Amino acid sequence: MAVDVSQAAGRIGRAVFPARPISWRPHGPAIRRVVLPLAFVVIVFAAWEAAVRLSGVSSMIIVPPSAILGVLSQHYAILMQHALPTLTETVLGFSLASLLGIVLGTLIASSERMRQAIYPNMVLFQVIPKVALAPLFIVWLGIGMPSRLAFAVFIAFFPVAVSTAAGLSGTSPAALRLCRSLTASRWQTFVHVRFPYAVPYIFAGLKVGVTMAVIGIVVGEFVTAQAGLGYIIMFASSAAETALAFAAVLLLCAVGVILYGVVAALEMAVMRKLDAPMSAGDVV
Repeated sequence: MAVDVSQAAGRIGRAVFPARPISWRPHGPAIRRVVLPLAFVVIVFAAWEAAVRLSGVSSMIIVPPSAILGVLSQHYAILMQHALPTLTETVLGFSLASLLGIVLGTLIASSERMRQAIYPNMVLFQVIPKVALAPLFIVWLGIGMPSRLAFAVFIAFFPVAVSTAAGLSGTSPAALRLCRSLTASRWQTFVHVRFPYAVPYIFAGLKVGVTMAVIGIVVGEFVTAQAGLGYIIMFASSAAETALAFAAVLLLCAVGVILYGVVAALEMAVMRKLDAPMSAGDVV
């Protein structure tokens, strides 16, 4: 009987929700999704190059993209050596923030009392100015990696928790009533109905959280690190090496884009595996 209930709950999770079915085909020609962003970047860089060269602004203030690319090619090995700790700490901080956010979001959605107890305090922590607390994390955890990880988790967990709670709380009431009529347990309902429905919401929070984790790690590197892209940016800025600072920022953007792409690819794989009833475009 338990197997039949589980199978029925799975069918409910795939069929009952009032949402559009997942479409795995790209919206519009695939080539347009690649060419248009690249064309926009080329136009911006060309305008940047022309504006800097025609205005004659000092290279200590801003440099043309050609100078940044020159520094990237000249100091590529050093920059990649400093990008590795930034990437590693970002992945660790984001993983911890994701775990904490999903757990808190699940607790908030589990009952009204848990929501009343946890959510207001979570919002209170969120409205505290983050950068102002960075020195306190150093006092509490020292100048090593733990303080940077804690700061990244503190910044990144909130969107994951809120999105998880919203997804789990927004499950179709009709589907939940049908699960109860089939005597499905809370665990079966969660696994086959509530969680698949919440997957797009969870990943919407994860996409925001991964960018916030990058910010948290870099801010920590500004204060404590002797390695990492944040350290390079601070060192280059203090030495008036503007091109080097821009090169580190460009690499930092590449790290963020890669991590965001990994999260987006994982979202597609999970949604296809679970046959989630909503497309990511309905949420993000």
